[in-house]
Amino acid sequence: MTLTELKYIVAVAREKHFGKAAEACFVSQPTLSVAIKKLEDELELKLFERSAGEVTVTPLGEEIVRQAQSVLEQAAEIKEIAKRGKSPLSGPLKLGVIYTIGPYLLPDLVRQIIKHTPQMPLMLQENFTVRLLEMLRTGEIDCAILAEPFPDTGLAVAPLYDEPFMAAVPSTHPLSKEVAVSTEQLKNETMLLLGNGHCFRDHVLQVCPEFARFSSDAEGIRKSFEGSSLETIKHMVAAGMGVTLVPRLSVPAEALAMQKEENAHSDESFVRYLPIVDPGPGEPPTRRVVLAWRRSFTRYEAIAALRNAVYACELPGVQRLS
Repeated sequence: MTLTELKYIVAVAREKHFGKAAEACFVSQPTLSVAIKKLEDELELKLFERSAGEVTVTPLGEEIVRQAQSVLEQAAEIKEIAKRGKSPLSGPLKLGVIYTIGPYLLPDLVRQIIKHTPQMPLMLQENFTVRLLEMLRTGEIDCAILAEPFPDTGLAVAPLYDEPFMAAVPSTHPLSKEVAVSTEQLKNETMLLLGNGHCFRDHVLQVCPEFARFSSDAEGIRKSFEGSSLETIKHMVAAGMGVTLVPRLSVPAEALAMQKEENAHSDESFVRYLPIVDPGPGEPPTRRVVLAWRRSFTRYEAIAALRNAVYACELPGVQRLS
């Protein structure tokens, strides 16, 4: 049994395809297949079920793949120990970020990393929460910036900030003249949502559960429309197709500045952003943004440096957490 063979079975389990796994490992498919067959013969069991166009991991194979991933991490840690002895923060950090955080946090975060820890460049990956959790589990990324809640997978989690939501309405909409809006006022509006897979879609439906029944139903006047990104949805709002909720960091500073001017309702601003306030003791809707990493990942200095870099960002309108 070799580390190379363990790397091959982890790759096949991840890719669910021998050819793609071979490409990921920079070897030919016959080389990878022979090595895995040798390991299966040594263990006297089948790790994978092979069928036309599909590869699945056997139940016992799942357990072995998890152990193989752990062994590979521990082997890699030997190199990391030596590297940290020379420079605790040397080497890239593989960071995953969900789609509704990346475009608004990363520009400032990358600048902070370059300023404070240039020897630790960020290797960035944007994706859905479910995919980033899987990439964390398999070691494809070192850590991820996510929004709670997400399935408990035994990860180490550190809170970063609480981010309020704001309502985005067309500047021609009657609600645009309000100082703030309530979820009750949004009930009768056409809600624009992100597509399935985006956790922020679920956050919006928690705030406005009335739209859950319209999100998959094309009937009725009060139905929801979907967009592929927050920026696409903002364009749909500007075009007057409906209203939406957005996280505070996604709100352009110039838009808020224009709203404070006397001509805030002129054609120069097509979208108006309003705080959400509800009558009663309830807090305005927010999401908690956290940093998550595998407990077996031991570059503690890198995690601490990344958190400090996040805290050094401007983060307008959010509440930093320690």
